[in-house]
Amino acid sequence: MSSSIPPDERLLDLVIALVNTPTRMTKEQVRATVAGYADAPTPDAFERMFERDKDTLRELGVPLVTVTDASHGDDIGYRIDLEAYALPAVDLTPAELGVLALAAELWQDASLRTDSTRALTKLRTVAPSAQSRDLVAGLAPSVRSGGAAIGPLVDAVHARRVARFTYRAAATGEVRERTVEPWKLAARRGGWVLVAHDRDRQAPRTFRLSRIEGTVRAVGEPGAFAAPDADVLSRVERAWSGGEQGIARLALAPERAEALRARALAAQPGDEAGAPPGRDVVRVPFRAAWELAEQVVGYGDAVVVLDPPQVRDAVLSMLRTAAALDGGTRG
Repeated sequence: MSSSIPPDERLLDLVIALVNTPTRMTKEQVRATVAGYADAPTPDAFERMFERDKDTLRELGVPLVTVTDASHGDDIGYRIDLEAYALPAVDLTPAELGVLALAAELWQDASLRTDSTRALTKLRTVAPSAQSRDLVAGLAPSVRSGGAAIGPLVDAVHARRVARFTYRAAATGEVRERTVEPWKLAARRGGWVLVAHDRDRQAPRTFRLSRIEGTVRAVGEPGAFAAPDADVLSRVERAWSGGEQGIARLALAPERAEALRARALAAQPGDEAGAPPGRDVVRVPFRAAWELAEQVVGYGDAVVVLDPPQVRDAVLSMLRTAAALDGGTRG
């Protein structure tokens, strides 16, 4: 009878037990307390299992040592040398910790945020300076949550399973069901984007996760489609990201909207024309009016769009839609 505990899980349990033993663990103690070994049908089967596991740990670099005790005759025990197994002290400069903090801020989804926040908190306890964030101020990534769609899509991309979801088109507002072969997830211009093959249109397409409505459903079996050719994937991404289509003039509240400031072009004469008093005026390139409008709306009254009119109109349309939704909820 084989063990019901997977070998890798049994090895991990063995490491945990040997790290936490105050002195040593005998074979009998290992068999009695570490999950997986009690399933060995005979003492000889346990001996073979335990010997294989010891060899595997040593091959992995785990410092497993043999301990003898004169008071117990030939009774041999085992433990892990904690001094040899411990990681060296973490010595991060303020700049290095700041970069890690920026990376952690990218993961705002609930399924990922907990682990990244916990890891960053531990690293900050060894940081030489509490001012590490000051070194990267204004560079914080502005990537919105992928919402409930990101988890199922990550799984679908990994397993190469067909995915189905309801999508609202940016240009027309049309809402329809899409069936796609998900190729890749990427963070682009403030949000998550799915690069996929649209089975209905029989062509590669990109989908912003913020425009997916309802639940993403995986359909069919894993391995349903081949991984995309690297050249095809690169062409689709280039076509989506494209070149900059225009330049917007924005009036920003002091010390606000740092991500927009970081993208600003060099100032030109006349930039201040028509700006509200006390505002900083910047010129920001953009690819699509609705895309920049989504970013601007997120800053609330900290950003006023001076021009072009299409970006200003897109912002107003989004605000009116949000206000209507809020009014419906209150009613």
